[in-house]
Amino acid sequence: MKRHLVIPLSVLVAAFTACNTNNNSMKGKNTNSSGEINIYLEESFKPLFETSIYTFEGQFPLATINADYVNEVEAIDAFITGKTSTICITRDFTEEEKKSLLAKNNVEVRSTKLAIDALALIVHPENTDTLMTVERLKNIISGKDSLWQGSNRKINVVFDNPNSANFIYLKNLSEISTLPANVFAVNSNEEVINFVKENRNALGVIGVNWISDEDDPTTLDFRDGINIVALAKTEGEEYFKPYQAYIYEGYHQNKGYPLVREVWLLNKAGRTTLNAGFINFMTGEKGQLIIQKASLIPANMVARMVNITTK
Repeated sequence: MKRHLVIPLSVLVAAFTACNTNNNSMKGKNTNSSGEINIYLEESFKPLFETSIYTFEGQFPLATINADYVNEVEAIDAFITGKTSTICITRDFTEEEKKSLLAKNNVEVRSTKLAIDALALIVHPENTDTLMTVERLKNIISGKDSLWQGSNRKINVVFDNPNSANFIYLKNLSEISTLPANVFAVNSNEEVINFVKENRNALGVIGVNWISDEDDPTTLDFRDGINIVALAKTEGEEYFKPYQAYIYEGYHQNKGYPLVREVWLLNKAGRTTLNAGFINFMTGEKGQLIIQKASLIPANMVARMVNITTK
């Protein structure tokens, strides 16, 4: 004789209500896996973080992360003035900056290296001047070299923003204080890409993350209609494009692609907050795999370079 378990409808309703009540109460509570936060991220890394936040929120449905994609100067200002407790930029704070925040606001800044990134130089498909040394790039940015090789066409250098990490990097590299007339900014990395697609004389400067993910249809669309410039440290050396293996060599072995940089997460929220939970995710296995898939170099995964010889 079969026996069936009969649960009164009132009990099921009560259990379901209790479950919903618990979820609703947790959704407003700030923990490593729940709550709502606003973070400021350098716009160079927008494709990476759009994927990362989508994945994190899928894993933790009670968490909401609102991302503001801004230039590096804005991100740092938002962090210092208290608009946000978490930012992603291309450098760590100095000890003096950390001590200043601790003294003024009694705030401890915890910094974590997330990845190794690179700048990419892009040109119009009809432009055949696609090999460049770092020295020539410095001369172009400083205005000393203003013409494309093999023609009398003027080089127009276009950046995303005068306060962006991309521009700050090459400004420091070229040691310039003022912009020459042929260097100007638009509003975003996406606008740089579109400008280069439409202008034969343009030399675009973007974060490689915008064109590096081979599996992202948006990335592939961005890459359609541009050429990527190959760079050498000096005349006579080998030229490299910003591919993952060459970014790795450029950072870890002082060879390969030269325009490499670090990606940092800075946080001043507590260790049990959603801010800390997201940083733990990004620096953990899943986050580092997302970074690797985006063809950047994860900071917390051991890479092994393999040379493949074909006959």
